[in-house]
Amino acid sequence: MTAAPVSHKSSSPLRHLPNLITCLRIALAAPLIMMVLQQRFAAALIIGTIAGLSDGVDGFLARRFGWRSALGAVLDAVADKLMLVGVYLALASIGRIAFALAWLVLARDLIIVTGALLFRVIIGKFEAQPSLWSKATTLAQILFVLAVLGAACFGWRWSPHPYGWIVAVLTVISGADYIVRWSLRARDGLRARKNR
Repeated sequence: MTAAPVSHKSSSPLRHLPNLITCLRIALAAPLIMMVLQQRFAAALIIGTIAGLSDGVDGFLARRFGWRSALGAVLDAVADKLMLVGVYLALASIGRIAFALAWLVLARDLIIVTGALLFRVIIGKFEAQPSLWSKATTLAQILFVLAVLGAACFGWRWSPHPYGWIVAVLTVISGADYIVRWSLRARDGLRARKNR
């Protein structure tokens, strides 16, 4: 994570649109997971595609028009983690992907959430946005899910394992990136506190 730039405040009522789109993505998590568990892959693919596109749209609107907010950053992270972790565990439970990959995705997100909470408690308030590694990982995770659902829906003959390895490697790298970045920030924060 890197410090998010401070954006100007917009008076437009549309400034809440990114957060509303993100809330829609959160609301879609439960139906998506349910459709996967019931192996209703066509419905799951439609919901997953809408959720994936909404992730890009809300981020674009927030950047393009300066409609960023601390609440939006939290909601976006919650939406990504609920949906991705949930659907990976659901796909693993019906045998569509390896459980090891699902647990890896879960472990990375647990590390990120735990680290953020510890930083907040020990160091103090912070504003953050995903690193490039994190964005690449999230994109890869979303595309992999859509590919798995598409293969199940249309009967494509393909092996998800090579692509799963790409997701796994990116997940490990981005998790390590978070640990290193936030460890350094925590060290600098503690030093600054001692020098006061």
